[in-house]
Amino acid sequence: MESDLQDYWGVGPKTAALLTDALGEADAIRAIESADVTALVDAGVPAGRATRVLRRASDAGDADVFATDDARDVYDRVLDVATSHALTERARDRIRVLAPLDTHAAAERRLDEVEAAVTTWTELSDAERDAAVAAFEEHESREAGDLAAVETALALIETGLDTGTFAAFADLDADALRDAAAALRYREGDDGVAEGYDDRLDALREQAVAVERLATDAVAVLDDVRAGDLRGPDAFREAVVEHVTEATGVEAAAVREHAATEATDAADFVSTTLRSLADARREAAAEREATVRADLDAAVEAAEDDVERAADAVPDAAFACSLARFAIASDLTRPEYTDDAALAVVGARNLGLLADGVAVQSVTYALGDHEFAGPPAGDRVSVLTGANSGGKTTLLETLAEVATLASLGLPVPAERALVGDFDRLVFHRRHASFNAGVLETTLRSVVPPLASDGRTLMLVDEFEAITEPGSAADLLHGLVSLTADSDALGVYVTHLADDLDPLPGVARVDGIFAEGLSDELALEVDYQPRFGVVGRSTPEFIVERLVANADGAERAAFATLRDDVGGETPAEDDD
Repeated sequence: MESDLQDYWGVGPKTAALLTDALGEADAIRAIESADVTALVDAGVPAGRATRVLRRASDAGDADVFATDDARDVYDRVLDVATSHALTERARDRIRVLAPLDTHAAAERRLDEVEAAVTTWTELSDAERDAAVAAFEEHESREAGDLAAVETALALIETGLDTGTFAAFADLDADALRDAAAALRYREGDDGVAEGYDDRLDALREQAVAVERLATDAVAVLDDVRAGDLRGPDAFREAVVEHVTEATGVEAAAVREHAATEATDAADFVSTTLRSLADARREAAAEREATVRADLDAAVEAAEDDVERAADAVPDAAFACSLARFAIASDLTRPEYTDDAALAVVGARNLGLLADGVAVQSVTYALGDHEFAGPPAGDRVSVLTGANSGGKTTLLETLAEVATLASLGLPVPAERALVGDFDRLVFHRRHASFNAGVLETTLRSVVPPLASDGRTLMLVDEFEAITEPGSAADLLHGLVSLTADSDALGVYVTHLADDLDPLPGVARVDGIFAEGLSDELALEVDYQPRFGVVGRSTPEFIVERLVANADGAERAAFATLRDDVGGETPAEDDD
């Protein structure tokens, strides 16, 4: 059954008309099926909409897994990091539209491809990697099409890249591709030949133009010829032949062949001769072009199978190697999958911080059923407490990144990770707005997923920031209970842990602790949560820093606060 543009999600009548006018329906469908974001954007579709359309164009994935704006933001930022390592625009497009896969088997297959590409890329010498990057960049610099793919394939073959991820190039006929490349380079339109391929064709074209130029001003030609010392009609005719030959490069014999035999006077002789010669040159050029084009088409047809395989192999290799570069740069690891309710990480690092070059402390954390050492197994819900600026939000983001990457069939920023099935990811950042509208909007975004079929991963940051503390504790306890009762997984960051007792049986409290101030008065935090204990806020450390940095009356005022929160008195300066 043939596809119609409006069969694709997000393509209504206006967008379909826009794509059809810009690309034609067949090419528009081909662009959607091949995840060509650039083609849709160039056709006039806004970039964000083009990306959303293409993320839903494949039956293999579902971008609706990301149930909140913050979850979609993590999804986009993860792909931003991945696309920064893309070798070509096409690879960047394919990464940008990756969506969560429907089955673990599909995720495992993609991971197999990425792991193979990582092995291939790491085993290349520096020179080979540089050559591969150069080949893909050259491909990037040309318009998309068979010629670009063929020339890139040839560059990779000539570099000797024909194993692992590049194995598809080993079976290509390099000689046939070279002939095809020359043919593709000079084929123009449906039946034309570009300048530079055939010297005879170029000469005929140039001569036709030159003769036509003379024919437009036959009077000037006549004046030039008459300026010479001519004796009789034969001398005049030969002078015209000589003039035309010198001005156009057409052989004298060919000019004589088209000399007018029944001209009424000298002017008629010149104009008739030039018109006849121009027609003949154009006809000769057209015949030559048809012959050359037939040869070019034959060369492409002879290599058709190799050209098609190169057109498939080049973007596939660029895509796989781009993901490999991403995995290597971020030191990513293949996750393990389970059908159980679980999300567990060992040595996890925040991908966004890594991409920004920030030194990070890796953490170990887990929810649900797992066999990793450290975190208790079986608890599907945690209440995460602890120090301000203690990395609680960063831990939520890290868990969201791991879950997102694993759902895409990509390696994750952890030494080890176990990821179960989830149908929705709810990530809610702390929003410092305190009104009924914000509370209602938040509840509308975080509660319905818990009431839906399937499993939800809840990652909620400081819910209490959007309502008064008493109500916040009650609402938060309700969310924790809903999560426990619905077979979901959840981490809830809060400073209200003491107000949530009793917790459901599958829930626990974890804590992150500040350990003091450094010599430079920076807050020192152990970002690794301690399981089963309430982490404490750190006002005493903050106040101590304020005391140390103040003087006079301000120092005395901060010292009063310090005494109330139980801080220590910093040593006075000797001077």
